[in-house]
Amino acid sequence: MKQKFDAVYQLKVTLKGVRPPIWRRIQVPQTYTFWDLHVAIQDAMGWSDSHLHEFSAINPSTKLAERIGVPSEYAPEIAPILPGWELRIDRYFSLDNPRADYYYDFGDDWRHSVVLEKVVPRDRGVRYPLCLAGRRACPPEDCGGTWGYEELLRKLGDPSDPEHSDMLEWLERPFDPEEFDPKGVSFENPGSRWSLALGSMLAGQSAKSGRAN
Repeated sequence: MKQKFDAVYQLKVTLKGVRPPIWRRIQVPQTYTFWDLHVAIQDAMGWSDSHLHEFSAINPSTKLAERIGVPSEYAPEIAPILPGWELRIDRYFSLDNPRADYYYDFGDDWRHSVVLEKVVPRDRGVRYPLCLAGRRACPPEDCGGTWGYEELLRKLGDPSDPEHSDMLEWLERPFDPEEFDPKGVSFENPGSRWSLALGSMLAGQSAKSGRAN
């Protein structure tokens, strides 16, 4: 069921450790959960959502950083991961508490800063989420993080490099690191993504817990 909302959060998402910067400016409903925001970031950046993710955000009530994402039985008890689909972003983000970190793919370790720039009234003629602007293409998945991405660009830019043709073959399609068009961003329904990615897994965990009790 769609939630009604009157305010929109404008956020700037910037990939850390890459120069020139890769960033996106998006607007999302204030009623969004962290799972919804995760899906919006994935779609705006150009990631494939094929790896684990996690937010680190300050809880205004406790002034402590909390881990928000997909809970795991392997997470340390001293820092549990809170379920992102149960926590709304307006419980954490405010103009007095505007920052959070977003991690994607713990192998490649892509780290993003997420900053609330402003809160604006909802435009009834606009469909949210919305990508307003951005710069540069998202790095290819599984390219080895920031260091691997730098190496990839170096080899792609040097036809004489012995691995140049291998990199072209690995990419499978042309890649322009400077290319990005906000009008080309398509946002998927976060509820559909949740059902596809987590619905069956959580149902299995619930059944397992029920048998254990």
